[in-house]
Amino acid sequence: MAYSCEPDARQVADFLGFSCDDAHPVGAVRSPFALEHWTMPLLEVLIIAGAVFALVHAWRRWRRDGDPVNLGLWFASLIYLAVIEPPLYFPEWFGLQDYVGFIFSHNVFTVQFMFDRLPLYIVAFYPVISQLTYELVRALGIFARRGAAIGAIATAFASQVFYEIFDQLGPQLRWWAWNPDNMINTPMFASVPMNSMWVFASVSFGVMVWLVVTLLGGPGRTGTPIGGGSVAWRTVVAGVLTPVLMVILAAPTRVGVDAESEGTLQRTILWTFLGILWLVGLWLLADGTRRTWRGSTPPVASPAFVRVYPALYVGVHAAFWIAALPAFLGATDGVTAGGTPIGSGWYALACFAVATWFVVAALLATRSPSGEVDSAPGTTAGTGDPRTRGADVTP
Repeated sequence: MAYSCEPDARQVADFLGFSCDDAHPVGAVRSPFALEHWTMPLLEVLIIAGAVFALVHAWRRWRRDGDPVNLGLWFASLIYLAVIEPPLYFPEWFGLQDYVGFIFSHNVFTVQFMFDRLPLYIVAFYPVISQLTYELVRALGIFARRGAAIGAIATAFASQVFYEIFDQLGPQLRWWAWNPDNMINTPMFASVPMNSMWVFASVSFGVMVWLVVTLLGGPGRTGTPIGGGSVAWRTVVAGVLTPVLMVILAAPTRVGVDAESEGTLQRTILWTFLGILWLVGLWLLADGTRRTWRGSTPPVASPAFVRVYPALYVGVHAAFWIAALPAFLGATDGVTAGGTPIGSGWYALACFAVATWFVVAALLATRSPSGEVDSAPGTTAGTGDPRTRGADVTP
């Protein structure tokens, strides 16, 4: 059991309030009322229910509208998770202890897998974020107007803002804890490694969306519909290639990193990349909103998922942040009275503002000119065939 509970893992687990020595190798179930923090079971419900909602939406998109991208994204997200997560949890199993080391540990939630390292809600989190951000960007017509690459960049930006309102809060509420002794976690932005902010919160999802849209065909694709077998193998390829391309694109952020480095050069590089992403992402969001507002982009049939879930996601996280605010404001040197590190309040606030903008813009983009959703699959009210007009269609 020590092979799955090395000293660093045991130290982080002790900090979070559980023991990794007796963890079951396959899975475990706990009472949701006995978790470390009251927000944890609510977070599980939000994310797991969102993944189910996204799967139903993805299936309807494929079977009713003939668009397999949402379904491909849902399953590619799980394949990506299966490839990337085990080496992060157990680097010594893959001979990576000298290159990666122990990075972080999730706390124990109601349902856990893999020696208590992988909560069920994290399994659900990947398809939730990929679906949520893709649908918001697609609703604004960015994929239809500008293609897969630009649409993927816009999705990477959307992922950044929706991911970071979660990522900047988690350590304070003991949803997980980072290993402060791991060099990969340097430099930090408040309590969050900047590598996580860039690579996992943006690059990974942008790459995945680009691969899936390119392989399966994005909004407005024409030709013979893709069959189930073709959708399956293309989805597997996208899921497997995502971590490969992610590592390649993340390579510049490792420049100048060594045991003696204070991370100044790396911090500068990461802030530069994040700054560029924000500038480009805001411009694409503003352009999509302007086109929708002026009516130059035809409104799409209103999909329940994009109208309901993004707003719910933002609202529940806002409630979590409000509940955490007293301890956040009372923190000393970035640590609460309970001994947990806080995230960046101003960055989370900026992410909340942009996430809200995405939500409102998507609601505007999915309105029907007559105030009613067009019931005919494959068309939008008053626009005819959307594939000839650059519009998107959803159930």
